[in-house]
Amino acid sequence: MPDLLLELFSEEIPARMQRAAARDLRALVTNALVDRGFVYEGAAAYVTPRRIALNVVGLPAVGQDVREERKGPRVGAPDAAIQGFLKSAGLASLDHAKIVADAKKGEFYVAVIEKPGRRTLDVLAEVLPDIVRSFPWPKSMRWGAGSAAPGALRWVRPLHAIVATFGPETEEPEVVPFAVDGIAAGDTTRGHRFMAAAAGMAGPIRVKRFDDYVATLERAKVVLDLDRRKDIILSEAKTLSFAQGLDLVEDEGLLEEVGGLVEWPVVLMGTFEEEFLAIPPEVIRATIRANQKCFVLRRPDGSLANRFLLVANIEASDDGAAIAAGNARVVRARLADARHFWETDLKALPDYRVRTDLKPLDQRLQKLIDSRSVFHEKLGTQGERVERIVSLAQRLAPVVGADPALASRAGHLAKADLTTEMVGEFPELQGLMGRYYATAQGEDARVAAAIEDHYRPLGPSDRVPSDPVGVAVALADKLDTLAGFWAIDEKPTGSKDPYALRRAALGVIRLVLENGLKLPLVGICHEAEPETAKRSMPRLPEAFGGRVVSADAVSLLAFFHDRLKVHLREQGARHDLIDAVLSLDGQDDLLLVVRRVEALGRFLASEDGRSLLAGVKRAANILRIEEKKDGVSYGQGPDVTLILERGEPAEKALVEALHAAREQAAAAVGREDFAAAMQALARLRGPVDTFFDQVTVNADDPALRRNRLELLGEIRTATRDVADFSRIEG
Repeated sequence: MPDLLLELFSEEIPARMQRAAARDLRALVTNALVDRGFVYEGAAAYVTPRRIALNVVGLPAVGQDVREERKGPRVGAPDAAIQGFLKSAGLASLDHAKIVADAKKGEFYVAVIEKPGRRTLDVLAEVLPDIVRSFPWPKSMRWGAGSAAPGALRWVRPLHAIVATFGPETEEPEVVPFAVDGIAAGDTTRGHRFMAAAAGMAGPIRVKRFDDYVATLERAKVVLDLDRRKDIILSEAKTLSFAQGLDLVEDEGLLEEVGGLVEWPVVLMGTFEEEFLAIPPEVIRATIRANQKCFVLRRPDGSLANRFLLVANIEASDDGAAIAAGNARVVRARLADARHFWETDLKALPDYRVRTDLKPLDQRLQKLIDSRSVFHEKLGTQGERVERIVSLAQRLAPVVGADPALASRAGHLAKADLTTEMVGEFPELQGLMGRYYATAQGEDARVAAAIEDHYRPLGPSDRVPSDPVGVAVALADKLDTLAGFWAIDEKPTGSKDPYALRRAALGVIRLVLENGLKLPLVGICHEAEPETAKRSMPRLPEAFGGRVVSADAVSLLAFFHDRLKVHLREQGARHDLIDAVLSLDGQDDLLLVVRRVEALGRFLASEDGRSLLAGVKRAANILRIEEKKDGVSYGQGPDVTLILERGEPAEKALVEALHAAREQAAAAVGREDFAAAMQALARLRGPVDTFFDQVTVNADDPALRRNRLELLGEIRTATRDVADFSRIEG
């Protein structure tokens, strides 16, 4: 079957856009074909800095024939309706329509429209120009003399040529006949910007189909597949490193970027002076990575080496010596700047009017406070936020087992590095540089570590702080953010989360669970609400667990519950068990929620658990039907005297079992022994089964019926002390 080869050749495409552009091209073309009834066997897209390519295999040469019956007006309808029907159906007269009889509606005209399948080549010529014109680049430009004309082509960089061929492997492919803004599709491409000529392939290169295209580009020094270029870079980088007795510091993000900067990757090694290794290694790596897109190397002892790896786009006649030397000159200059920032940050600020007894990092904090830098217009300045973090860290310190004084000091200095020269140059080093500066000025090691760790975890794969001081400040930072933005009604909506509140909530959850913390979230979130927000927006009270807190704190707890559900489901927990626990009142201690879910899962995996669940669900179903019929809710508890006087033996046994089980389960829940609570409920299995086997709930005697329904309500209430069994599937 015929294949399509499409290439859009342009000036250099930014590396960050390449992967998405390849996906978009594949989706746009294949979706357009499928929408028109053209199926295919497979499709793959490729990208280099100067081209996006697509190969669609197994397309039919001609589409399927189409037969359509179009219903028209009734026989004898007005002439205007008849003429409209003929025009829409493409019929010359009613002689080309047939009459169909309907028992209810009478006779009406039907047009039978048969269309032969369209040639795939014609369909491609129709859809491809529109795809090129409407391509969803994040940013695009116009160029040339006609760029100001209405509807002028926009592309990420100037588009120079289009390859579009279609045909079977055994025949000469045809060029898809279309043009976009004067750029006609053809069957010629170009090789490497600099090396194609040396390979004897200067100028336009004719290609036929995909296999021929890939091989031709390879001879012209272009590796079409981005993933293959990445593999080449990684393999050569490791080989060069090994040859020098060093290890490559792998960086997937950088590898993806440099793979998008070259069409023919060549890995080279450069050096810089040993004296620069006195700079923190993270600074060296950030400098070399950000400015030169180079990889750093590590010695066997784990320390950085004074060497780096760069990826060139050409094979130089001197084996890359001049390229490596040029990059080394730039790296030295950048490292000299970084060293200047580092040394400047370690000094006091003689030209800044602050107390001379303050240490350098404290002076940086004072500069941040005096600048009145705004954190958010409704949440105050950065200085006010620091005060909130300090207060909240002190409040949390006893809960997490931290020294309140150390937590206060760490919270006080946590944002001080935001005004340093180094963080100004490399914002991604905030927190880390604070640790270095805090260590340099003699702060407690736990304080220094907490300054770095208070931003963590930054994502699902990031590590979680474990030192109590770091945990206290990390929680304070995230809870202040969440409570503040909740209080001013800046909550995530749909896919939009400009303040990364979902990440902050997940960070709190992981801090709590992985450190085994019992944290009453609603009360803490209520206390964490900024005074600025309280002044600007009224606080609506709401009862929660015997306390009166703000409605925002309760709403924020629901957000935590949603994030916790996602987190637990990713770890394999059943969604219905999570819902069964979270539906209980007062569930703001996330650690206890998780322990309940785990205990409930183990209980329901046992025979006793499964049997009790069946009995509870049976009771709940009966209650739902009878409560709807009677217009009342049964949950006040049965009349024990009536059961003792007139009840069946199974009723009496169930009442006794319920009383004992509730007492034991409540005591177990009180001491947070959820396994014991489940075991107490397990003792209900036999009495519940016997009750349903031997007792008729809907007795003829109204008093007995009502009392037995109240007894079923007692079963429901007893199990709700542990979880809402009605939400459990099965």
